[in-house]
Amino acid sequence: MKAALKETTALAGLACVLLATCVGGALAQAAAPAAEPAAPAAWTDTLKLSGYVDAGITFNPKSPADGVNYGRLYDDRANVPLLNQASLAFERDLDPKATGYDFGFRFQGIYGSDARYTHLANVLDRVTHSRYQWDIIEADAQAHLPLLTEGGIDTKVGIFPTAVGYEVITPSGNPLYSHSYIYNFGITVKHLGAQAITHVNSVFDLYLGVDTGNLTSFNRNGDNNGALAGLFGGNFTLMDGKLAILALTHIGPENARGATDRNGAPISINSAFRYYNDVVVTIKPSDTLTLVSDFNYTRDDGFPAQAYGFAQYATLTLSDTLAVQLRGEVFRDANGFFVSANPGSLDFTNALRGPLAGTSGAYGVGGPGTGTGVIPATYSELTFGLNIKPPVPERFTGVMIRPEIRYDATLGGGSPYNDGKDNHSFTFAADLIVPFSIF
Repeated sequence: MKAALKETTALAGLACVLLATCVGGALAQAAAPAAEPAAPAAWTDTLKLSGYVDAGITFNPKSPADGVNYGRLYDDRANVPLLNQASLAFERDLDPKATGYDFGFRFQGIYGSDARYTHLANVLDRVTHSRYQWDIIEADAQAHLPLLTEGGIDTKVGIFPTAVGYEVITPSGNPLYSHSYIYNFGITVKHLGAQAITHVNSVFDLYLGVDTGNLTSFNRNGDNNGALAGLFGGNFTLMDGKLAILALTHIGPENARGATDRNGAPISINSAFRYYNDVVVTIKPSDTLTLVSDFNYTRDDGFPAQAYGFAQYATLTLSDTLAVQLRGEVFRDANGFFVSANPGSLDFTNALRGPLAGTSGAYGVGGPGTGTGVIPATYSELTFGLNIKPPVPERFTGVMIRPEIRYDATLGGGSPYNDGKDNHSFTFAADLIVPFSIF
């Protein structure tokens, strides 16, 4: 009915113009009444409940006796199928077009093998001792504040994933099943604190944050030292969105109580800073090709130690159902401090909490910067993969299969792969991501 009314009005207007031309006079035409603006959606109508399941397997032809793919975290188990993540999220997103005050939240939990590496210390990190564990990925309150600039400020307070780096915790946000060395060992993972993004103008966003540190929470068991940490940096969006540069630094003490330096002397844990510096450059030469360069430099003043690396990604979208992914990377762990393996299900948690919690493992254990790596080495990897999106019912839009082939090698610095016997490793992997929407 509305379409017919609009068509009739248009024809009447055209007839009036033609008549005025023929008689050489000017005819006034009454303006059509303006359509009433649509009523804004009720706040409750913007709530969402959704989730996903991600499961995969990494085949290692060498079948290491300890079952570990060295230098890998989330896909660390060789020849064993994994339920990486089963996740459920309840949220209300901020309206990206909001010009006034707007409020939201997000609560996301997961169960699976990935949770071993995403715990905040003392938050569900000892609920189970198995490979499959529970974790809270995000639990925060969010607000858009129309202050200071035309774009305003977006804030969040609570538990949230890091803004540093290119790869992320949520599987569908990554081009490949396996992660880079930079993601595993060169950036932060998750924080408890507050963060603000000020939209200075259409080109630049300013990031500022304060938190308890990387993967830490409160009290003696939750925060492995007694100091706060912070984040700062910015994001540039140029060339009508075809070029983006995200440059962020997270700074703060990260060594745990009882940590010692390379000479065995106690580290002054509250004043020995760790610097996670990362720059992500995203270029879109065409609608089908995306190139991402990740530059990383990480330094710990307590041990002391440093690591630096570069990863290059290329995504070629062939169709709505198929994309080709490529990643090449070099990562230098100059002091054997950052890269590690975690044979036991609680090794990462124990190392994060600190030496006083106890550690174990064949190669040294712990997460980024525990000082328990094997040797100084330069690690490299080349990974080729596909993103296959088969047709599915609308409720499951986003189902994806990600097969990949990966080659790792040390460019000098020993033979850490396959039970410490090889300086290189081939793996073949695939995972299946099944997202779903409840409302």
